Amino acid sequence: MKIDIGKWMRKYTEAVSDCFCGRIRFIGLQGSYARGEATESSDIDAVLILDRLDGEDVEKYGRTLDTLPERDKICGFLCGEEELKNWERADLFQLCFDTEPVLGTLDGYIKMIGESDIRRAVRLGACNIYHMCVHNMLYEKNAEILKGLFKSAFFTLRAKAYLETGRYEMKKTALLSLLSPEDLVISDTAEKVKKLCLWDGKTIDASEKLLAWASECIKNIAGDGLFA
Repeated sequence: MKIDIGKWMRKYTEAVSDCFCGRIRFIGLQGSYARGEATESSDIDAVLILDRLDGEDVEKYGRTLDTLPERDKICGFLCGEEELKNWERADLFQLCFDTEPVLGTLDGYIKMIGESDIRRAVRLGACNIYHMCVHNMLYEKNAEILKGLFKSAFFTLRAKAYLETGRYEMKKTALLSLLSPEDLVISDTAEKVKKLCLWDGKTIDASEKLLAWASECIKNIAGDGLFA
């Protein structure tokens, strides 16, 4: 049975507010629940930003999570305010745009992100996919790893679409309308890969498509513009 995420987030907000009274700067939700695409197996990606963070705070947060239902599905992001202000901007872009606010806002952080940071997000995403795709084709030959790479590709697709259109769409259905024909191939292949379990001709073909797409992203993204 899928979790009532609104009810769960209210319990979460109450619990962390009791734990960190007056120190919370932001609470949010990421992942499939934030996009309205959750299934029964989906994780709960909670985001918590505090005024500061040390080891004791991490332990307190862990104990607080232990009191909540669906503990085995809870993951997400925990950080101090000053650390986040100095975070790698390419990663900050993804954090800000992929997070649904529950308490507070990330608008101040969004203003810190420039076009070059978004280009870097696309480039880093494509580089990581390229590297892991080659590694999997050579050594692991694992269909589950390939599925994970296609899932990661959607984060890069969102950033790439934002560069090209100025729109950021969290939901896959809305994102499709922004994608180029080349990017739609990756989206279509991702759906087919979900059904594959064995390393065979179909997974190899999908890997080759993903590798070629990542290669083009790496080569064509410009250092001081959008795409060459």
